[in-house]
Amino acid sequence: MVGILSCECIIYEASSLKEKRAVVKRIIQRLKNKLNVSVAELDFQDAWQRTKIGVACISSNRMMTEKELASAIRMIDSFPEIERTITTVDWF
Repeated sequence: MVGILSCECIIYEASSLKEKRAVVKRIIQRLKNKLNVSVAELDFQDAWQRTKIGVACISSNRMMTEKELASAIRMIDSFPEIERTITTVDWF
C-alpha cells in the first residue's frame, strides 16, 4: 500500500526565501530522520510564506502506512513556525 500525503503550509514569520528554506529544510530533515518516509517540497519554492510538503510511505498494509503518515502530520504540526492549511492523502 502506498500513501502520499501533501500538506500546504503557511510560514508567517518568514520575511525572505532564506528564512523560509531554513524552516522547510529543518522540517524535511526531521521527517526523514525520525520516520520511514520520503519527503520533498512540492510547490511554492519561490514564495516566501507558503510551501507544500509531500510525504510518501509504502508498506505491506494500509494500517501501517496510515500510522506513519499520521506521525508525519503530528510532526509537521509540532513546528510552531508553520500552520498547516490544506492536507490531502492519496492511496495507491
